[in-house]
Amino acid sequence: MEAVLVDIRQAIESNVLPVGEKLPAEAQLAKQYGVSRPVLREALRGLQALGLIVSHTGKGSYVASNRPVENPIFGSYSLRDLAEVRRHVEIPICGYAALRRTEDDLDMLESLIERMEEETDSIAWVALDTLFHITIAQAAANPAFQKIIEEIRDALGRQSRMLNQIGGRREKSNAEHRRILEAVTAADHELAEQAMAEHLAHVESAWASIMNPKPILRPPGKS
Repeated sequence: MEAVLVDIRQAIESNVLPVGEKLPAEAQLAKQYGVSRPVLREALRGLQALGLIVSHTGKGSYVASNRPVENPIFGSYSLRDLAEVRRHVEIPICGYAALRRTEDDLDMLESLIERMEEETDSIAWVALDTLFHITIAQAAANPAFQKIIEEIRDALGRQSRMLNQIGGRREKSNAEHRRILEAVTAADHELAEQAMAEHLAHVESAWASIMNPKPILRPPGKS
């Protein structure tokens, strides 16, 4: 899916597919890339989220812009909205969770991480990912914190799904979640905040790479 998305994106950004151009039909694109139609649709959804194409039911997909939008929207909140609130809320939440968590909280978090490490379905993984962050908020034993995370729950899920589809973040996220749990289990307030801060920094870095990817270097003589 990522290879298809990158190829179409490069065609759009290099003006091979100019703004206003209609993309070939899904069946044709799927055959061209040698992928299934569900895989092709995931790539198109990623391009749409980046603001590069727009899809009209029954009419197909059209190139909307040759540059990704600066601030993608995930439901009710933008990428910038989520980044700002997560930095200022989830980091202290994790510190409080390290001090206040119960054995039931730890058991729940461990179960979620184990399921995430074994999960192969991207949609199911995203649901577990969101639940992990909600459970950290529950472990902080402050209903105001929990309410904030619940409020942005849908946007977090949308963001996570796209990030893992395009940025291939799932395995790295699993490892980062594991480090968060280790710090919370150790009741280490500072280490827990640091682990969450590093996780969020990696998320923001991955988004920066998606929005402004490095050009692919081709061997001499290759076009």
